Amino acid sequence: MEKFFRVDFRLLHGQVGMTWIPYLGADCLLIANDHIMDNTLLLTSIRMAKPSGVKLVIKTIEDSIAALNSGVTDKYHLMIVVDSIEDAYRLLKKTGFKQLNIGATRFAVGKKQVLDGVYLDEQDMGRVRELAQDGVHMEVQMIPSKPKTDIMTLI
Repeated sequence: MEKFFRVDFRLLHGQVGMTWIPYLGADCLLIANDHIMDNTLLLTSIRMAKPSGVKLVIKTIEDSIAALNSGVTDKYHLMIVVDSIEDAYRLLKKTGFKQLNIGATRFAVGKKQVLDGVYLDEQDMGRVRELAQDGVHMEVQMIPSKPKTDIMTLI
């Protein structure tokens, strides 16, 4: 079925739960993150924010790759969320997806703001360029009603 892949460091929050999931008609949300299981507060808040009627699956990046490649997720209208360009890169390189939506990346020292809410450092930009060479189309879009911006025009 359909799969929508997004980078958003906030993982599950209002824009994802109240805007993207209904817009996409997603019936399953996969959060792919290696550190979330160590954060009880974040896990609790994510579980509380889950829209009713939507299956929530939380897996490590490697377990997410295995699930996506196995076909077990094919029965869902799936939204996949990771919290960084690095995690998106790891997942995209091993699954063959060719679309990536970038919503928000975390600010850090050394990162440059390329658009509202999107901060990239040289490593992120290198990964984006490599993914583009692999044929991945990446666009920045906070919510569905806002225009899409090809990330390659920003870096």
